[in-house]
Amino acid sequence: MKFAVLDFETTGTQSVGEIIQVGLAIIEEDRSISRVYGSFVKPGAPIPPFITGLTGITDTDVQDAPALEEMMMELVPLLDDVVLVGHNVAFDFSFLQSALDRCGYLPFQGRILDTIDFLKICFPSLTSYQLGAVSTSFGVTHERPHQADSDALATALLLLKCLEELDSLPLLTIQRLSELFNEEESDLGWYFDGLLREREKETLQPEGDLTFYRQLALAVGDWTELAPPRDDHDANPLDNLSFTDYMEEVTRRLKDTLPHYESREAQDIMITEVMTALAEDKHLLIEAGTGTGKSLGYLLPAIYQSVRSGQKVMVSTHTINLQDQLRERDVPLLTKVIPFPFKAAIFKGRGHYLCLRKFEHKINKKDFISPREDSLTAAQMIVWLTQSESGDDEELNLGGRGGDFWETVASDTDSCLGRACPWFRKCYYHRAKHEAGIADVVITNHSKLFADVKAGHQLLPAYEHLVIDEAHHLEDVAGKHLGMNMKHFTVSHALSRLYKDSRNGQLPALRLMLQSSGSEQASEWSGVIDRIYPDLLTVKETWDMLTDKLFSLMPERSDASAGEAGQLVLRLLPGNKPKTWEELEALENSLNLTLTDIIRKGDKMLNEMRDQDGQSSSDSLVTDISGLFKDLASIREQVRFFMGMNDDNVVYWLEANGNYRSKSLQLYAVPVDVSSQLKELFFDKKRSIILTSATLSVDKSFQFMIDNLGLNAAVEEGRLMTVLLPSPFRYREQALLVIPRDFPSVKGSVGDARFVDMLVQSLAEAAVVTRGRMLVLFTSYKMLRQVYEPLKEALASQEITVLGQGVEGGSRSKLIRRFQDSTASVLLGTSSFWEGVDIPGEALTCLAIVRLPFQPPNHPLAEAKAELLQAQKKNPFMKLSVPQAVIRFKQGFGRLVRTAQDRGIVIVYDTRVIESYYGKYFLYSLPGPKMEHMLTDQMVPRIAEWLEEGGVI
Repeated sequence: MKFAVLDFETTGTQSVGEIIQVGLAIIEEDRSISRVYGSFVKPGAPIPPFITGLTGITDTDVQDAPALEEMMMELVPLLDDVVLVGHNVAFDFSFLQSALDRCGYLPFQGRILDTIDFLKICFPSLTSYQLGAVSTSFGVTHERPHQADSDALATALLLLKCLEELDSLPLLTIQRLSELFNEEESDLGWYFDGLLREREKETLQPEGDLTFYRQLALAVGDWTELAPPRDDHDANPLDNLSFTDYMEEVTRRLKDTLPHYESREAQDIMITEVMTALAEDKHLLIEAGTGTGKSLGYLLPAIYQSVRSGQKVMVSTHTINLQDQLRERDVPLLTKVIPFPFKAAIFKGRGHYLCLRKFEHKINKKDFISPREDSLTAAQMIVWLTQSESGDDEELNLGGRGGDFWETVASDTDSCLGRACPWFRKCYYHRAKHEAGIADVVITNHSKLFADVKAGHQLLPAYEHLVIDEAHHLEDVAGKHLGMNMKHFTVSHALSRLYKDSRNGQLPALRLMLQSSGSEQASEWSGVIDRIYPDLLTVKETWDMLTDKLFSLMPERSDASAGEAGQLVLRLLPGNKPKTWEELEALENSLNLTLTDIIRKGDKMLNEMRDQDGQSSSDSLVTDISGLFKDLASIREQVRFFMGMNDDNVVYWLEANGNYRSKSLQLYAVPVDVSSQLKELFFDKKRSIILTSATLSVDKSFQFMIDNLGLNAAVEEGRLMTVLLPSPFRYREQALLVIPRDFPSVKGSVGDARFVDMLVQSLAEAAVVTRGRMLVLFTSYKMLRQVYEPLKEALASQEITVLGQGVEGGSRSKLIRRFQDSTASVLLGTSSFWEGVDIPGEALTCLAIVRLPFQPPNHPLAEAKAELLQAQKKNPFMKLSVPQAVIRFKQGFGRLVRTAQDRGIVIVYDTRVIESYYGKYFLYSLPGPKMEHMLTDQMVPRIAEWLEEGGVI
């Protein structure tokens, strides 16, 4: 098989573009690259500046180049008897066909393959399938991205990597891949069919360390064989090792492992304080700024405490990201430096793990909604099974509709057969659960922590000691989990999984199976299913009517201060229900009755099926359907709870997006104050809880967190320790905070013309001095949009790019990556950019804060909390709004200095920090940067001077 890898650079899309450069790499049958052909082509029109910017190809480069006809005379002979390959090949192929046509050749009739498909299948965990990114991660030399000959060569080298990877896969996996594609008349199917025939002739097949079970090759064996980290019969490794000796040994090994390791004062204090709290059964609030190294600060004492006492320590993070970072970075390091074997296990929510039974069923039945995309996703997963030890979806890069595919094969409680499942010993969820059971330290996340509490502690192993990282999010997460939040989609998704139409859905699949059995009972059950169908349609119609009517209660315009673009919010007051509420309650009542009827009929039928033996083939279907009926039951209870609105301690509200209307509706019911529940569920029950974050104190005091998290009783009992760690950075030298004291102020979430003009001018001048490398944080999306276009224009001549969240499209992480990769750019962000954004080093030199980050006071939860504080004769502004805004402000400030080498500027355009009585709380809460205020026109010269002093410019 001979491959020709083709790449064109063009002046635009297929309909209007012309070819300006061609690259072709020929791969011979022995997999050697025999030649790389490249040529410029003279187009009939000038090259647009955008294309020159992207490719570096100018009009001068192509002015003496051969015409299209001349180039095609050289290219066509090279395409004889080859398989044509490209990266996103459809684009290049359409240009090739039209060039062949224009020059009087016959169309290309050969096979066509896309390297993107091959990369997805062979390397399902790559974070990006872009040519440049993949070349970098494989160390493939790609000298001139977006130049055709360089792109063609890089693509050819990547194809060879994929072919090598396919060679290393076992025959069974190749058989499964070939089966997946065999029904399509596709060139991918043709390729895998040929590959399978070749492989079947070979006597020696690669098997690696894989386990073969029920026609799948897995990277893992039975989890029942996993042994605990230490043998029960051996003595405890910490019997004669004091904590001080342990830390000395760990530090010595850290220095051997990491050549630049220096012990940090703040980290040393943290290790000691955490150890004290764990050993003395106390709770601890500990603020540890950026650069403290807080994950080691709590993991080292947690591991010591756990191994010494034989009791687990639970660690909970807010984001899955941080959980993965601990797994990939911190735990492997600790394994090297801790002088005895220990185990730290990651345990996520159940939906993150693949259910092998559902996956096997799905691919055997080819139960695909869009065959081409779903076959590709299934192929990615079949190869991933030969690589993954955890079965965790975060390892997979599932593009497009891959997320929908995942939902149908993810593990969940209701459809689990437990020990009766043929996959039980291989099950990824039970493996994770077993690993957590034998681990010393279990790393989970806040969501799972609360899910465990709600499930009566059935999900996590028992623990007495808990570390909560990113603890400033604990109150929010508690509210969400101890209350309810339901999306329109949740209901419609459950209904369409049961029954989409007479051919699609779990019930039609069961009915089909019953028909083929022909028994008397089977026809009875088919009748039951037929009677359930119309009821399901009724539920869908009723739900759509109910959500439409709820949506119609929403205010017409969105107040942008309530968050992102187009978000509408409406609080519902139990004592003051909308006029039409009775009509809505009647709809909810009929929804409830129909659902009850469906569930009763369905459960009765499924129980009869379970009682009757010989239904083994439908076992898994019965279990899945029974799980969906349980979902319907929980939907029924939640909608009733929400519509009842009869708990005074709960805030009820609706949220939706103006563009997607009732389809985007969400119902919320959240306790106003979770402090008593947190006290009861955690602080009274557990022996020691460590809460840590970079932002827990306000004006050097922890009182705000103590009140909100329910820790006052612990203070009275002398069970709470609080520690504010010194900053590891030299903030006076590393950060300068400037406030333009004559800057105009703003009322509301939109700036007037004068404010916007001054802001754009000031940001543009500052951006020129800092050469872009600037993050601008807004509190309202409307204001971000007001600034975006004029700032873009002002900086265009300086070649500084402006990136705007929500304006550019693309996810938060993509925007951050673009910001880091471009030499000079300004990034405008709102709420989600205030924290969790890590841009160390040169990429970020200046942080501009447009307004102090007060939560919109009209958000239902903020409103209800304020009412509660007023009832207690407290000032909501000082007790709630200011502390919340200070914590967010500190989070925002923390984006600037990420390492001991960073140097940067913070501009605060909100003069309330120096004019208002509460402004000092914001400034005193920062970790000690140099602060100066001045007139707006003195600001840029001062910034330039300060940056020069530090050698940043």
